[in-house]
Amino acid sequence: MTSATAPVLGRAAPPAMRLFCLPYSGASAMIYARWKRLVPSWLEVVPVELPGRGRRMDAPPRTDLTALAAELADELAPQAQGPFALFGHSLGGLLAFELAHALRGRGQPRVLFASAAAAPSRREDGRWAEPLDDDGLIAEMRRLSGTVEEVFGNRDLLEMALPVLRADFLLCGRYAYRRRPPLDCPIRVFGGTQDDIAADRLQAWSVETRGGFTLEMFDGDHFFLRAHERPLLDRLAEGLSGIAATA
Repeated sequence: MTSATAPVLGRAAPPAMRLFCLPYSGASAMIYARWKRLVPSWLEVVPVELPGRGRRMDAPPRTDLTALAAELADELAPQAQGPFALFGHSLGGLLAFELAHALRGRGQPRVLFASAAAAPSRREDGRWAEPLDDDGLIAEMRRLSGTVEEVFGNRDLLEMALPVLRADFLLCGRYAYRRRPPLDCPIRVFGGTQDDIAADRLQAWSVETRGGFTLEMFDGDHFFLRAHERPLLDRLAEGLSGIAATA
């Protein structure tokens, strides 16, 4: 079985803090690769690769989000013994939430960062509970504005992207929220002012934690993390620096 994260070679000591980063629908771990060079030296960005993409392309994409979270928890548990945090954008935010619960008893994130993700209790993905055909998937890709236009004109790229995206939409569409005791870690939520996720659906994350909650809005649509990469990384580092210093 291929691990969700690449092995870390040549490190003399564990980092002060690890940040496991979970991708959005259709994306691979590569979307976070440049973050490794842009964060402070005490913070190690660990992009998490999901089955069916990147170096795990030979594995079938998963369609059960709770089961995927349990699978990732088993894979990441050895790296979650020291201080760590979770970040996820869109689908990745929901997966980070389930991963935090799946890791209970083996490791507790110091902070859960959810970006462009409605609270688990306020999802509106029921229309994706059944597989979409190619035309439906392409329409959703265009609506979400997360795919460069060149992909739509390249049949080979589309044929690679559509199966993964179809599975990811099922991850969202078939997700069943379960009320559980709130997480102990703080939850920090980021949203886009032009995104179609209303502020009250972001604010609803507050019921999932007893460790503190904040909501910050960035100017932009669902993929504001691209245009505001530097400010977003600064917020992540600010939110973790004090914790890392006392770890």
